[in-house]
Amino acid sequence: MNLTGNTFFVITIVLVVIAVLLPLLFWSRLRGPAMVRGAGRLVMVLFAQATAVLMVFVAVNNANGLYDSWDDLLGTSNHVNNAVDLGPSGTGGRQISSLPTMHQKFDKVDDPSLGSGLRRTYLKGGISGVEGEVYVWLPPQYDEPAYRNKQFPVVELLAGFPGTSKSWFRAMQVQSKIQPLIESGRVAPFILVAPRTMLLGASDPGYANIPGTVNADSWLTVDVRKMISDNFRVSLKPDSWAIAGYSAGGHGAAKLAFQHPDRYRAAISLSGYNDPAAEKDSITGSDPELRRENNVLHILKSAKKPPRVSLFATGEGADGYLPGLALQRAAKPPTKIEVRKTTGGHLTHVWGRELPYAFEWLTRQMHLQGMTQHEGQRDGEAVGQARGQSEDRKLDGEVAGSPVGLLE
Repeated sequence: MNLTGNTFFVITIVLVVIAVLLPLLFWSRLRGPAMVRGAGRLVMVLFAQATAVLMVFVAVNNANGLYDSWDDLLGTSNHVNNAVDLGPSGTGGRQISSLPTMHQKFDKVDDPSLGSGLRRTYLKGGISGVEGEVYVWLPPQYDEPAYRNKQFPVVELLAGFPGTSKSWFRAMQVQSKIQPLIESGRVAPFILVAPRTMLLGASDPGYANIPGTVNADSWLTVDVRKMISDNFRVSLKPDSWAIAGYSAGGHGAAKLAFQHPDRYRAAISLSGYNDPAAEKDSITGSDPELRRENNVLHILKSAKKPPRVSLFATGEGADGYLPGLALQRAAKPPTKIEVRKTTGGHLTHVWGRELPYAFEWLTRQMHLQGMTQHEGQRDGEAVGQARGQSEDRKLDGEVAGSPVGLLE
């Protein structure tokens, strides 16, 4: 039975009801010696406590997207087939554009709690040696006739640790928050891509390449990006790509963007941190050398030239805000950093509250203003024709040709 979803949650509620009824019905009816009656009553009390804790855990897990499966919860999942040394580029010396085309099959996601328009594929990374699920959301414009020859910008979404890629759609409801802004022209029609980031059970891979252990960096910045460009109207050019994350994912978004300005033009860090040791289960935070190499502030300061990357960082106190200010003080043009203070704690509803502003900021920084349905209407195409067809898209990962880009 799945850990997430309504079915298991309903079962926990039924168990709590049973646990309450048992002592009401049988507390005074138990027979036998005092020790036997006492043991029976103790079992009923413990059963009531255990079922209540289980129900609360499932509710919190469903709301925040901490664990996606029993293997994730128990720390037994492993999504790494191999972790060879891929060198500084993370590609083993190969050009990303020269890698074989990856044709993927995408299935429609029918879970109402994840919102509409979501599709899912299972990717086996040919470079990273990692495999896992990848969720994709396409903006309404993608299927409209006016946009059939357009390339679309992408935001890669990283979960925290522990965390599931579903959390961006279930807990934070990202598509429902930005779709009205896309329709109004305030936010560009981004494709949203949420790959698995829990790769080694109970250990946080730190979004890094660690030879012999995991190639999380190459999974996210090479395999996933290449797969998306092979299956959708997306360019691999950095001007087409941004990366966003919350908590540990915020650390990963800022780190990967600064390390790979040739792959990402902008990043969003929601309550992220600079020092990987801020996550107690981080592999990169537990080793002194890896800790220094993967510290976001160190990456920015030690860059041979300031990365052409824009970063939006939010948080409260030491939880994202002060680390963001440290990066802002260290930044030199063309690096741009905006820091925004939040209140309310380290919670998904706080991060979700920031999404409208963050995506408007992203649209400006990537110079995508005006690239909404209104552009298509000015081209004389009938936008409404494809609206009713959006649910009937082909989900078999068709590969687009070489379209004229939305992006400059």
